[in-house]
Amino acid sequence: MRGDGRIFRRKDTAFWWCAYYLRGKQYRESTEETDEKKAQKFLSHKVKEIHADQIGARPFVGPEQQRITVSELLDALEADYKLRGVGTPQLASHLKYVRAHFGHFRAIALTAEQIDKFIVERLEEGYRPATINRNTQLLTQAYNLAIERKHLSGAPHIRHLSEQGNARQGFFSDAEFSALVDNLPDYLQDFARFGYLTGWRKGEIASLRWEDVDGDSIRLRAEHSKNGEARTVILDGQLADLIERRKAARQVKTDAGVMRLADLVFHHNGQTIGDFRVAWRTACKLAGVQGKLFHDLRRTAVRNMVRAGVPERVAMTISGHKTRSIFDRYNIVSERDLREAMQRTQSYLITAAREEARRQPVPISRVQ
Repeated sequence: MRGDGRIFRRKDTAFWWCAYYLRGKQYRESTEETDEKKAQKFLSHKVKEIHADQIGARPFVGPEQQRITVSELLDALEADYKLRGVGTPQLASHLKYVRAHFGHFRAIALTAEQIDKFIVERLEEGYRPATINRNTQLLTQAYNLAIERKHLSGAPHIRHLSEQGNARQGFFSDAEFSALVDNLPDYLQDFARFGYLTGWRKGEIASLRWEDVDGDSIRLRAEHSKNGEARTVILDGQLADLIERRKAARQVKTDAGVMRLADLVFHHNGQTIGDFRVAWRTACKLAGVQGKLFHDLRRTAVRNMVRAGVPERVAMTISGHKTRSIFDRYNIVSERDLREAMQRTQSYLITAAREEARRQPVPISRVQ
C-alpha cells in the first residue's frame, strides 16, 4: 500500500494490479508482474509519470490511451465529418488508404519516423506532395480530435510537405477534348462534356439526380460538394442540349428485362459511375493526349471562362472554388498565352510607333 496508489491481487489472475489517481479519476491496470517488488516498481513508475503530468513536464499516458488504435481515431474523425455534413467520396478514398497503412498501430505507439517512412515510400511511388499531404492531414486531424476530446494527451509530429510548384499544368485544347470524347465509352461522353463546360469535380457530377434538375437549371447539393456549399448552373446552349440527351438515355433495362427510368443524370446501365481510370487512360492514348487527368477538365473550364470574359467571381461560383488562391492555380497561363502576349505587345509597339511618326510635323527645307 502506498499513499499515491496501491497494488493488489485479483482472483482471476496471477499478476499484481495497481490503482492510482489523476485529477480525481482512479485508474486500474495490470502490472504484468507476479513478483510483488517488481509490481511496486511498476506503481512507482506510474506515480512519477503522474507527477510529471501535474507539473506540466510530460502528459500522462493512462491504460485507456494505450489501447486506442489509429483505426479508432479515424472512425471518430469519419463520424465527425458525417455529423458536420462535409464527407466526400475523395475523403473516403483517402481515409481508406490511411487506415490500411496505419490502422493497426496503437495511437500512442505511432512515431514521427514511421510516418516519415510512409511519406518517403509514397514519394518513391510517384505520388505528388499534395496527395501525400491529404493523407497525413487526415492523420493530424484524427489525433487533434482525440486530444480535443481528451482521449489522447499527445500526438506524433506529422510532417507537411511543401506544395510549391506542385500545381499541375494539364489542360485541354478544344481539338484535344473532342478527340478524347470520341474515344470514350458512350456512358462517359456527356459526363466528360459536363466537366469540360462547368469545371465540376467528377464526384460532384456523378452525384447528380433528376430531382436536382429544375427547369433550366441544375443544382448540386451541399452534401455532394467538396466545399460543402450548394451551387447551381443554368442549362443553356450546349449544356441544355446535353441534358436533353441525358433525358433520352434515362430509360434502362433491369436484369429482369424490365424497363425503368434511371434516377441519376449520368449513369452506367442505371448504376452510379464509379472508377473509370482504365477507360480514361485508353481514350487518352487513342486521342494522343496521354497523361491527362479528368481533373484537367476542371482547370480547362476555369481557363476557358476567364478567357471568355466571365467575371472571376461568377466563374468561381460555377466551378465551386471557395478561395481565390486555388482558383488562381487553375487559371493556368500556358506557353501559348505567353506567346500571344508578346505578339500583341510587339504589334502594339509597331502600331504606336507608326502613329507617332504620322503625327510628327514634316520639316521645312531651308531656302538657299
